[in-house]
Amino acid sequence: MTTPSATPDDKRQRILAAALTVFARQGVHGTPVPPIATAAGISVGGLYRYFASKEALVNAVFQDTKQALATHLLTDLNLTTLDRPLFNELWRRLADFARHRPDAFRFLELQDHHSYLDANSRLSEWQLLMPLRQLIEQGQQAGVLTQHLRPEVAMALFWGAFVGLFKAQRLGYLELDSDDLQQARDACWQVLSHTS
Repeated sequence: MTTPSATPDDKRQRILAAALTVFARQGVHGTPVPPIATAAGISVGGLYRYFASKEALVNAVFQDTKQALATHLLTDLNLTTLDRPLFNELWRRLADFARHRPDAFRFLELQDHHSYLDANSRLSEWQLLMPLRQLIEQGQQAGVLTQHLRPEVAMALFWGAFVGLFKAQRLGYLELDSDDLQQARDACWQVLSHTS
């Protein structure tokens, strides 16, 4: 009995999944294409039939992964009013993504992305950040968040604290449990809220 051959979409998804894993573990700049092709179970020439260059591949991985994060983080949320329950839910969803998709989370946090991101990748990043920035501005205007921080600074504080926790866990400096994440969430809220 013969098994059906993989469709082009299946192969493309296999390449994206393999590239995500390899890039997350080895970085982008130091990773050649052959290990990605091997991980995907195809030839290097086969990979290049789907992606014209390593840069095209990494941009496709970035866009795919950024969209997955945006979907996980923002789907079915009412982003018109920032309050403590919404803040808590955003933190919970982000923690859920980081725990269940560690390679995706680590890949998105690589510090050298901007040297190779194309216009579509930058747009995908902007499409995730813009609603969050608007939410912070709305929270500041409503007096829920402190107005002493520019929205970009507030976002960087929130994101940096969150990423730092998971990086420390990955490097073995700490083992995060639910209480740790809740305490960190509460500390971030105190820093950003008007009542702090």
